[in-house]
Amino acid sequence: MTIEVGSQAPDFELKDNHGRTVRLSEFRGGKNVVLVFYPFAFTGVCTGELCALRDELPRFENEGTQLLAVSNDSIHTLRVFAEQEGLEYPLLSDFWPHGEISRAYGVFDEDKGCAVRGTFVIDKEGVVRWSVVNGLPDARDLNDYVKALEAL
Repeated sequence: MTIEVGSQAPDFELKDNHGRTVRLSEFRGGKNVVLVFYPFAFTGVCTGELCALRDELPRFENEGTQLLAVSNDSIHTLRVFAEQEGLEYPLLSDFWPHGEISRAYGVFDEDKGCAVRGTFVIDKEGVVRWSVVNGLPDARDLNDYVKALEAL
């Protein structure tokens, strides 16, 4: 079941593509968070979505907002993917225990073994203020994220 708007976002601790530990709670009181789950690095729709975020990065990563992207890939895969695509925001690995955080947010597809396309806008108090969940083949509209951030 997907996390409901208005509920507290589940805290997590994941390694990024450089092996650094990132905790959602570190942003509490300081930044809103755009949390983007995607199925796998190096796949067509995922690459398109993450590169679109790269191209519009100042809208999603600035003094008031932090962008975090999560997949079930290993940190090593994410490091190569980020380097190849020029992604400068954190790519977080929900690799092991496999899909634990994706499950906590209700976006893990048990049959496919990966996260579906879930996005959560979390305010500075750690409350989910907006979300969208799309199936594996369906790209998300970045303008929806912008509108959700502007509403905070």
